[in-house]
Amino acid sequence: MKTISLSGCMLAVALTMGGMGTAAAADCKVGVAMYTLSAPYFAAQEAAAVDQAKKAGCEVSTADGQNDMNKQIADVEDMVAKGVKLLILNPRDPEGLVAAANAATAAGVKVVVMDSSINTDANVVTQVRSSNDQNGYLVGQWLAKRMQGTPMKIALLSGSQGNEVGRDRRLGVFRGVVEGQLVNEGKSSFEVVGQGWGSWEQEGGLKAMEDLLTAHPDVNVVLAENDSMALGGMKALEGVGKTDVLVLAAADGQKEALAAIKEGKYGATGLNDPDLVARTAVDIGMKALNGSLEPGFPKLKLTEPAVITKENVDKFYRPDAVF
Repeated sequence: MKTISLSGCMLAVALTMGGMGTAAAADCKVGVAMYTLSAPYFAAQEAAAVDQAKKAGCEVSTADGQNDMNKQIADVEDMVAKGVKLLILNPRDPEGLVAAANAATAAGVKVVVMDSSINTDANVVTQVRSSNDQNGYLVGQWLAKRMQGTPMKIALLSGSQGNEVGRDRRLGVFRGVVEGQLVNEGKSSFEVVGQGWGSWEQEGGLKAMEDLLTAHPDVNVVLAENDSMALGGMKALEGVGKTDVLVLAAADGQKEALAAIKEGKYGATGLNDPDLVARTAVDIGMKALNGSLEPGFPKLKLTEPAVITKENVDKFYRPDAVF
């Protein structure tokens, strides 16, 4: 675990940030516990959370769970033992991190879950994430329109088994495809020829797609649950000279994917801004920490969904973005 100390962080004064309210600096110790930093999305998310907490004058500790649930549990326990007052948690497993989150809350820590989900029985302030279902639904409707009249043979690149985010994303896309086909064609039919597991990473997507292509060389759509795996899938397609396959993702908005959308090499993706999710989580956590969070604040906070295509990509593309 690494610690970032800020001069003046422990001054016994109240600091005010736009939208955050005030917090006694002596209590402003923030922990950011990520389950992985293996993909650019997660690195950008951690960076945004740290920056937002630093802007509040806080001492920030971060930890990379390295995609290991037991390590992430130990990271959370270590942060609590070291006195963090606010924990921003991106959980590896929706069930496996419940006990650690509950223990942190019982110790007086304000826990805000971001991005990945946790069982609703967990005692946390709230969960902050993009609408995986709605992003997927919009992407699915776009896919149905784009492929109208053409039978779809879809290769599915999924993140990790049991992950609820991936499940919500792919099911959202399928729901959007069905509705879109019914509206456009009066019937619905598509085939998922195979599912590969890419661990949310570009290299994982590349390997999974290579395996799927070996078994199903006639695929005409590659659907990934995030942009990193879709970009890996594109490399696999390039490796065998296939240029007639539509590649898209259920979510993210990674700048490399958006650049490919601008060039017409990539179909679409759902908006899942790691910067917005992380900063929103920290802002809510700061309000909970200083007692200014409104009563009855919802246990789930979703950001606005959108599908990013060639028609609107310029609105979202930032070449200098971390992610």
